[in-house]
Amino acid sequence: MEVSKYAKWENRYTTAKNEERGSVPFTSLKTLWFNSGTLCNLACDNCYIESSPKNDRLAYLTLADVKKYIDEVKENSWQLESIGITGGEPFLNPHIIEILEECLSLGVPVLVLTNAHKVLKRWEKKLLALKEQYSDLLRLRVSLDHYTKEIHEGERGEGTFAPTMKSLEWLYLNEFHISIAGRSLFKESQEVAKQGYGNLLKKHKIDIEISPDTLVIFPEMKATEDVPEITVDCWNILNVSPTDQMCSTQRMIVKRKGEASPKVLACTLIAYNKEFELGETLLESFKDIHLNHPFCAKFCVLGGASCSSTN
Repeated sequence: MEVSKYAKWENRYTTAKNEERGSVPFTSLKTLWFNSGTLCNLACDNCYIESSPKNDRLAYLTLADVKKYIDEVKENSWQLESIGITGGEPFLNPHIIEILEECLSLGVPVLVLTNAHKVLKRWEKKLLALKEQYSDLLRLRVSLDHYTKEIHEGERGEGTFAPTMKSLEWLYLNEFHISIAGRSLFKESQEVAKQGYGNLLKKHKIDIEISPDTLVIFPEMKATEDVPEITVDCWNILNVSPTDQMCSTQRMIVKRKGEASPKVLACTLIAYNKEFELGETLLESFKDIHLNHPFCAKFCVLGGASCSSTN
């Protein structure tokens, strides 16, 4: 086999072994994501987007930024299934409540991914008002890396476990639609993880049945990990469909620091790679995506994960 002159992941169309790279066709827009900005109140180990109190590479989105895309959805009568808000930490964005109001105006579920670490208190009254108006359309997924304090704090820092659990208790007591995002930090079966999270919630009197809708465990993301490239033959070998990948039905909006306008990206995981930038409007982003990034293999094709915001 002829070896390509390119290293792994460098060429959009072929792999380092000179094989045709796998791609994902755009089918329809089902989920629209907004990255509220990369600033975060925590600096977690192996954060896929490197969020931290100092990382402002993606600026805070404003209401005007978000409204532009919500209006585009309305003008084209696109039928979204859901909207997702991610970060950084979305509840650090000073515009988060008005952004949520704009998204909720579409009448579809809106999921906010939050670490819930001392960031909800300032918004409690306004969150309660949103819940009163939109009920279960407003959904929060809390990042709880593990059901033990030791492992969770090993990733997120000392003193982060108890405040997060306190926020979970508040959300549950006030009848918010909540779920949990964990991480595969070591080899542990799904059943063991489910039991561990179930026992933790029971201890805190949070009566939530553990299911795929309430607990999502994501594979660990290490940018330096060596994973195989995805070729066109992989779909049949792995018995995986390209149309089941996130970038077939999802797009994400980001605003890079120093740039006047937001951009549309192919994926929630790959925020800094210009090659995955698809333009300034949703319509021009509706194109096929070649899987030339390690996260495409690790997280989606091989990991089988999904950022679906319907849960």
